[in-house]
Amino acid sequence: MLIVLWEYDARPGLDDAFEQLYGAQGEWAALFREHDGFVSTELLRADRPHRYLSIDRWESESAYQAFLAAASARYAQIDARGDALTTDERRIGRYVTC
Repeated sequence: MLIVLWEYDARPGLDDAFEQLYGAQGEWAALFREHDGFVSTELLRADRPHRYLSIDRWESESAYQAFLAAASARYAQIDARGDALTTDERRIGRYVTC
């Protein structure tokens, strides 16, 4: 299984909108669910204000890469909306389960 981790700082006052977009029932997860190999997404709120971690699980690296290739236009649209809700975002990395 491939796990993709992202860390975000939501703009103050926009945490609810951020959680709606990035949460398990949000638009990101809806886009992911349209593609083969998607397993789950999880959004965690840190003990630091406005800080979040997202965990996206895919069956494999190839499934994730196929998703990125097929969904690039919609990915960019959703990403632009996410940029308006955040002050910082950082991909922590991609990991495979042992």
